[in-house]
Amino acid sequence: MPELPAAYKETVDELPRWKSAYFPTLTFQKRTLQSCSTRKWMQASMSKTRDNHYVAQWYQQGFFDEGRSSFHYLDLHPQVTNLPNGKSFTAKHKFISPTSRCFYVTDLYTTFFGEEINDEIERRLFGPIDDWGSMAVRAFIGDDVDERHRHFQQFFEYMDAQKFRTPKGLGWLKKHYPRLAQNDLMREMQGIQRMNCTLWSEGIREIVSAESSDVKFIVTDHPVTVYNYAAAPGHELCRDTNEPDIALKATQTLFPLSKDFCLILTNLEYADDPEGASPLEKRTFARSFRTSMVRTDSFIRSRNLAAADVNRINFVLKSRAHRYIAAGREEWLYPENSVNESWSDLRSVLLPSTDGQWRFGGEMYARMETGEVYYQDQYGRTEKPRDFLKKAIDEKSLKPNGTCGCGSGKKYKKCCQGRASHLRPSWAELSIRERNLALARGIVNVLGLDKGKEWGDVRRDLTDDQIVRVYSLYEALWPHETDILSLLPKPDGTARALYTGLIDPRMIPEFAIGTCLYFDEVFIENPFLHPGSVKKEFSPVHHPAKFRQEFLKSAFLLICLLPLIEDGIVNLVPDPCNFNYHLRDQMMSLARERVDRTGAVPELDARTKWLMAEGFKRNMLAMPESIRRSELKKVFPKLDQAKIEGLLAHQMHLRDNDPFATIDDGAVKPGEEGGFYQGIKMAPNFEMSLYLARATGAFIFTDSSYRWRELLASQTRNLGVALSNASVLCATIERTAQHFLWDSTAVASMRRSGMLSDYRELINDVYCYALSAEKRGKRGKLDAQFGARYATVNKASQKAIRKAGPRLTPARMKCIIPSGGLNHNNVSRMLLTSGAEHYLDSVPMAFFIETTNPSAYQQDLL
Repeated sequence: MPELPAAYKETVDELPRWKSAYFPTLTFQKRTLQSCSTRKWMQASMSKTRDNHYVAQWYQQGFFDEGRSSFHYLDLHPQVTNLPNGKSFTAKHKFISPTSRCFYVTDLYTTFFGEEINDEIERRLFGPIDDWGSMAVRAFIGDDVDERHRHFQQFFEYMDAQKFRTPKGLGWLKKHYPRLAQNDLMREMQGIQRMNCTLWSEGIREIVSAESSDVKFIVTDHPVTVYNYAAAPGHELCRDTNEPDIALKATQTLFPLSKDFCLILTNLEYADDPEGASPLEKRTFARSFRTSMVRTDSFIRSRNLAAADVNRINFVLKSRAHRYIAAGREEWLYPENSVNESWSDLRSVLLPSTDGQWRFGGEMYARMETGEVYYQDQYGRTEKPRDFLKKAIDEKSLKPNGTCGCGSGKKYKKCCQGRASHLRPSWAELSIRERNLALARGIVNVLGLDKGKEWGDVRRDLTDDQIVRVYSLYEALWPHETDILSLLPKPDGTARALYTGLIDPRMIPEFAIGTCLYFDEVFIENPFLHPGSVKKEFSPVHHPAKFRQEFLKSAFLLICLLPLIEDGIVNLVPDPCNFNYHLRDQMMSLARERVDRTGAVPELDARTKWLMAEGFKRNMLAMPESIRRSELKKVFPKLDQAKIEGLLAHQMHLRDNDPFATIDDGAVKPGEEGGFYQGIKMAPNFEMSLYLARATGAFIFTDSSYRWRELLASQTRNLGVALSNASVLCATIERTAQHFLWDSTAVASMRRSGMLSDYRELINDVYCYALSAEKRGKRGKLDAQFGARYATVNKASQKAIRKAGPRLTPARMKCIIPSGGLNHNNVSRMLLTSGAEHYLDSVPMAFFIETTNPSAYQQDLL
């Protein structure tokens, strides 16, 4: 055998450390392939492993009958061959087989790089997983509490890997992505690792025994089996490779550990109240990928099942198998012969024994070495629920013309009436709009705007206490453990628009406010920094003086948009990453990876450069007079005292006329702790824009040329070419002039009077066409009709807008409606791992807006 290269030895030496990290990315594969000599050594010394066992052979051996080394094997869907003469025959569906021939598929995990075949996922990923998985399974079967504790985390990681590595698991994964080639499928399988571990570990853990039964547990080609009594095999949640989500209250997970033992995991809420818990409703705080504290010694092991109960569990296992099952004896392959209960009645044998349930749930407190106390309730939440955010609405008492219970501000009949509950925003908590209104009322009250103060007075009288109170209110309205997805609208055929661009009170009026006349609903990211999302040294609650100017910008923008927020036209949506740190880390990691792969370098356009220059100027003007005077003398040493005084007076004039500059000579303190934080925020980023658009059923619009290039690159392509579903309409939009009104009060008034309703109706029709084009295909005649209709509608609309007032931005729009929409696999992974249930396969269309008078905003916006 060839000598093992030094680079490869180093990689192997690091393997234990990677084991503990559970291979969050294929670091091992990437590092190995970096060395050409290493790759040649591997090719020379090892044969490729292409027969991939998706159920490990060591695991299968635990289900052999006594004295046997083979299985009775059953093909539930044997292949049918049709002959030319019209006859057909069915392949053998039952046979006896050793483990080497059971539960494997050739090239299930193999990746291909041109003609090169790579089997490292089988050998270097699942090999170690199976090694520690075998030890973890033995520990759970045994009675040694220390061994179970030692292998507790590894066991659930192994279970999670086993759930996704099967043909059924991979088929389920592919359904959540519009398109996945084999190499991409393997990448995404690794990207969702550990997705179920937290929810499983927080449930009630019971290990039932079949030791005294004549019937033993069977093994299937999808061993990690889920059961929900309200979702029978024919239910839409169970068709093909679908499965009820483990986060649903009544979903239980079954995992046979051997022929004699089976682990049953049950959500706490369902175990506490099996009759009252809504089976298809999500459990409380159903969030994956988070830190949680559980008792590793808590197990219920008191039930020894009779043969009839083992058959019932085997019936569930067989019903949820994909194609193959195996058993130690042939008669065990047919549990249906002795099971007479309905699917829902089978839950009686799966409910955990009441003996020992007291070990699970409850509140936990732990004192850390730092002296801080960690708190967690029975659902894994680290904060107490905030009752002032809850609401209880009796839907039966609502009238069609009454305000909808979701808090959108719309009439019930035009909002949630007749819509399924899972397609509505939550009715149990204050809506995004209601929280924005509460924040606005708080700002008005704290700053004294309700007592007759002008904005200049606010700037002059601004105190640290006022900043702390407003940011504290924002944090109170948006707890860390907010389920932001439940508050967002779901895709329901309504055309909503998501803005991605510069979140600044000088930029938003240029286009985003005016689009409210063109689009029914507009989402904009909330400008306020969440104090709990940053370290204390960067928190506006702990260092309010550094956030004076950022606070003024954020408060001004919120007040500016208030008329549109009140009418439910604009929703200021907080960054979802504030409430899901795994989503944040994933988004940043995937964004870096995407940029590194494409080589795209962000470019600063003229608008961004102007904002940066304005921020620098504002910070300079906030300096104490003594510092400014000293700097002027350094820069202009020949100026006399009178001219210096004139320049200082001009600086004060500039500062007084800047609505976002604090009027306080002592605002900036000397030293490292002094100064202001200055932020330029272009949000959401590319991944989060597509994430929110798909989650809410929105299309995207932007005024950033850089973001537009990213969106263009995300179009679905056929043989490298992006095809348009509405080329005539898009061309018509691009050559048509537009005007965007800056005044939010005027825009809200025009919306209330119904102005430009025909334009918004047209956009809604185009949106619905873009959604349906994937199934029905491009319709050239309808595209031409849209183009002609747009030209007519826009002409009348522009006339109405020009009459509304002088504060207009002349611009042009570009539109893309690509076949297949806009998408990226990174976004599909983020949706899948963050618990989103209902979302679009892709974003149907996007708009880019750019001014035809690029210097206008620099001169006039302030």
